Amino acid sequence: MKELVHKKLNQLQATAICGNDISSSCLYVSALTILYAGQYAWISLLIVAVVLFLFRKIYGEVVGAIPLNGGAYNVLLNTSTKRLASLAATLTVLSYMATAVISASEGMHYLHGIFESLNVTIATVVVLVLFTGLAILGIGESAFVAVIIFITHLATLTLLVLASLWFVLNNGLETFHINWETPIAYGNIKTALFLGFSAAMLGISGFESSANFVEEQEPGVFPKTLRNMWAIVSFFNPVIAILLISIIPLTEVGANKESLLAHLGQTTGGSWLAWLISIDAVLVLCGAVLTSFVGVSGLLNRMTLDRILPNYFLKQNSRGSHYRIVISFLVLCISVLFATSGHLESLAGVYTFSFLAVMALFGIGNLLLKFKRKKLPRPERARGIAVVLAVSFIIAAFIGNMKLNINSFYTFLKYMVPSLIFIGIMLNRVILIRLLIEALEYFYQPLRKMVILSNRYLQKMSAEINSQEFVFFTKGDDIAILNKVLQYVQGNETTNKLKIVYVTNNTSKNEALIKDLEVLDRAYDEIDLEYLEIQGFFGPEIIDELSKKWKIPKNFMFIGSPGNKFSYRVSDLGGVRLIM
Repeated sequence: MKELVHKKLNQLQATAICGNDISSSCLYVSALTILYAGQYAWISLLIVAVVLFLFRKIYGEVVGAIPLNGGAYNVLLNTSTKRLASLAATLTVLSYMATAVISASEGMHYLHGIFESLNVTIATVVVLVLFTGLAILGIGESAFVAVIIFITHLATLTLLVLASLWFVLNNGLETFHINWETPIAYGNIKTALFLGFSAAMLGISGFESSANFVEEQEPGVFPKTLRNMWAIVSFFNPVIAILLISIIPLTEVGANKESLLAHLGQTTGGSWLAWLISIDAVLVLCGAVLTSFVGVSGLLNRMTLDRILPNYFLKQNSRGSHYRIVISFLVLCISVLFATSGHLESLAGVYTFSFLAVMALFGIGNLLLKFKRKKLPRPERARGIAVVLAVSFIIAAFIGNMKLNINSFYTFLKYMVPSLIFIGIMLNRVILIRLLIEALEYFYQPLRKMVILSNRYLQKMSAEINSQEFVFFTKGDDIAILNKVLQYVQGNETTNKLKIVYVTNNTSKNEALIKDLEVLDRAYDEIDLEYLEIQGFFGPEIIDELSKKWKIPKNFMFIGSPGNKFSYRVSDLGGVRLIM
């Protein structure tokens, strides 16, 4: 059967998939930065653009040298230990999980603003399920939808910028001057810029996504996706921040932080532009959900190939998508949504710190690549000092976000620790299996000894019980009577040996009886029949003699019912039992 060849993603498709995530930051990062840096927010955003510029070459060098899915996990796997690589992978999955749930929920909150009867939680689940189906259909179909969302979003942002510029040209810069003279909320410019920069770093979430599905891209596309994402963030985020400061009083920013761009559209263009921005927000936030599904699929597939996750996840459908990974990610997202009861503020910490940690680990991976894999060819190289500087900025942003909201950091730890424990179990499962085997052996050996001794004792007891002999005194009965005797013994007594005794006072052989017993011996193979012919007269004396000789109690001796001519009473026989 001919192998199905999957078409690779071109520049626009690859940029759209990861660009929807990073470009959606325009919807919230400007407001967030203004809240901390005030009128200097655009400077904080420009610093972020510089940091992202440094990471362009960092990512370009690493992925150019090792063009495999996995991002930070991939570089650390090839330059350090599997445990450190798994840490990066865990953080990346947590980042994708938080991004998917928050983006879907925020998108539905925007839609709720248009359709007030909408149930946000149910709508969020529907969005997650829809994009799960899209991811299962394949990356080609995902890319088609991503491109439509991406182009629509850029067009909307461009329209908003143009409308805002037109508003400034017609209304002047009076609002800008008022805002510029407003006292800084955090005391001094340095603190304001630092906190603004820390908050603004969230605006580049999604930049790491392209590295997680690089194998799905056409040759040479990956560095172009980095360039395109950098250009979008470096232009729109600072420009929109400056326009906001020029048009919206800083006192109004906090009250409209959830939908600040829609408020800007309402101010500059009217309700139609505000409505358009809200629809665009729904679309691009859903696009960020798609980015998470595509990115996590590439990453978890790579982890499964490296035997960190069970081979169960390697199963593909006819379109080449790893549907088990996608469905498992959906279950994780929905469970988190309901675990937080739709209040996703706690997930913001997971999203913030996991993303920043992944970026820092990628920079560390670049340094390890330089040190340990010097001879590995690569299309471009980032300067060591630039890598150290970029990682330092990330660490600063990490510390800054801890200062902004330490509770979010604690929430991040609550999600990270169980995830690391799971990965630790998977990495050390062979050792754990051996420990389990040894533990079972430790507890099993005494039990095994007890079972063996108990079994021997019970076998011995059973043998002793079954070895007890029984006696039936026959008068030369026919085979039918003897068959009933054996049936009675088999059904009522625990024995495997029966003596058939014929007491006679003459020397004649009872050949017919012997033949009948041979037949019964074959029929009742579980009972050992022994035929004995004894000279004498049947009575208490011979019963007493045989009981002592064979050490068989008299109550284990049977006779048939005696006739009227029998010389003794049954009580005279010392306990012999009547069974016929």
